[in-house]
Amino acid sequence: WKQSRRELLQCLEGLLQWLLTGAPLPGPEQPGWERFQRCCRQEGLLPAAGDGGARAASARPLCLLLDDNFYYQSMRYELYQLARKYSLGFCQLFLECPLECCLQRNVLRSDPVPEQTIRLMARKIEMPDLEKNTWEQNSLILRSSEYISEDNEHIIHLLTTALENPVRPNEEDTEQKEADRAICAASAVHQADQTCRRLISQAMKDARDKNIPPSEMRSLAEELNKLKAGFLEDLRQGKILEPQYSDLATSVTSSFQREATNVVNKYIL
Repeated sequence: WKQSRRELLQCLEGLLQWLLTGAPLPGPEQPGWERFQRCCRQEGLLPAAGDGGARAASARPLCLLLDDNFYYQSMRYELYQLARKYSLGFCQLFLECPLECCLQRNVLRSDPVPEQTIRLMARKIEMPDLEKNTWEQNSLILRSSEYISEDNEHIIHLLTTALENPVRPNEEDTEQKEADRAICAASAVHQADQTCRRLISQAMKDARDKNIPPSEMRSLAEELNKLKAGFLEDLRQGKILEPQYSDLATSVTSSFQREATNVVNKYIL
């Protein structure tokens, strides 16, 4: 099943590229394409065989419905990523059904699913989490044990909202990258602060060894601490952008060490 889902996503992306950019359609070498192509032609999404490269679905709004359990959020997120990649609308219609109702309906099937399979699915399925996952905000949860009309106004509103508000590329990554950047910057500032403190302590020891008078030692300490504060503030504000070494903290502390040495030498000389 995992392999089948992967093949379906690849076929779906091939169709999207053809519709949006005019790229060549996948060929028989694409696993699952022949079956996918037949289904698309039945729905009028692809031209019939022999019609050349005529576009069949480009003149009207297009809604692609993927009907599956999608019991893990990660399965649905793959489709969200595809929609984001091509700036398409994305929505989810989750049909919530009590286990007992599912079992009753299964008995009426001409080819029932094993009961243990349904019970296992009920334990594993992950409902849309509208509070935790921003990418699932455009979701509608309906109880499928109740009557649902085809022209349900909530469903129409869901589809309309998705059509009118395509997902922006990297919409979610922007927030995550900003959070990661803040964490990284805070860590770099902490590391730089600890290293600068050690450098100042060593500089003051070197100055004492050179018999610098106490009054000048106080001035030296003030100047070094002021220098440290300026370096750390530049790091917090992102003004230091081009590390000369392996990481930002090392670059800052190396620069600070050079400046601190110049300050100490001024007092010694």
